[in-house]
Amino acid sequence: MTALVIGANGYLGSHVTRQLVDKGEDVRVMVRDGANTIGIDDLDVTRFVGDIWDNETLREAMAGVDDVYYGVVDTRGWLRDPAPLFHTNVDGTRNVLEIAKDAGLHRFVFTSSYVTVGRKRGRVATEDDMIVDRGGMSPTSRLRGLTPYVRSRVQAEELVLQYAREHDLPAVAMCVSTTYGAGDWGMTPHGQIIAGTAFGKLPFVMDKIELEAVGIDDAARALILAAEKGRNGERYLISEKMISNAEVVRIAAEAAGVPAPTKSIPLPVSYAMAVLGSAKAKLRGTDEQLSMGSLRLMRAEAPVACDKAKRELGWEPRPVEESIREAARFWVGLREARRKAKSPSDGSTG
Repeated sequence: MTALVIGANGYLGSHVTRQLVDKGEDVRVMVRDGANTIGIDDLDVTRFVGDIWDNETLREAMAGVDDVYYGVVDTRGWLRDPAPLFHTNVDGTRNVLEIAKDAGLHRFVFTSSYVTVGRKRGRVATEDDMIVDRGGMSPTSRLRGLTPYVRSRVQAEELVLQYAREHDLPAVAMCVSTTYGAGDWGMTPHGQIIAGTAFGKLPFVMDKIELEAVGIDDAARALILAAEKGRNGERYLISEKMISNAEVVRIAAEAAGVPAPTKSIPLPVSYAMAVLGSAKAKLRGTDEQLSMGSLRLMRAEAPVACDKAKRELGWEPRPVEESIREAARFWVGLREARRKAKSPSDGSTG
């Protein structure tokens, strides 16, 4: 089998690439010029350099490919101007789909997000729960009240499923939750929390923040299983459990051998800080990572079920706690390696 990973330098993309190589597949990757590819530089893959608007490179990379894994996404949910989110997540996805529909693929595995699944308090959500009722509603009214980031992810996933219906694209949408584990070279926002904890530099924990979570290796395995066993036009929830931010920090601190932060910020204070961040962004024209939009993203409304992925794909994730420990040890090991690289090996001064 020949596989192409578009966005292979990303956190999830690099882990998918690594597992495909370990399986013995003929692996191609497509990355932007100048992208940090440290996560895949040691792998024997065929590299194509170009972005998702480079149609010539897209066609060349997809020629003769069986499975395409698409993982390009702009995750900056805090942007004051959301235009880049829709440019990459929606328009960019549409451009890639136009090439993919004529490529004769066996499977197009799209990395979506669990935020596209409709969740309500008091019940467990499944793939059948849509973010909104589609019947008789305009796209604008259907997505009203959602953050721009979530709207962009919903629209991108709907595009993929539309191409599956209308163009017979053999596509599946993988609704992946927050990922933890080693190899987070780009330091994702949730990776920053692990790194800050492992380095003893996290000043406080935000109280009552819970997220659905899954190990990065398990998420990558789910995508590969979807290429093998997934049903075209279907979406699959990929998450192991809901876990609090405080528990993530506690586990990471224990694995790193450092004390966990003792200070916590109550939820009302977090909202006050988010309001201030949003006001600062508006007044100064800056992008603030802590804003009302980003805080809303951090607050999951309800748990989700991954029974469909287990039943149809044969997916069995490990406890996410193991991946959190691996993430903490990754950052500790990276720090130690950098310290050794900076210090003279024999203690001499020259």
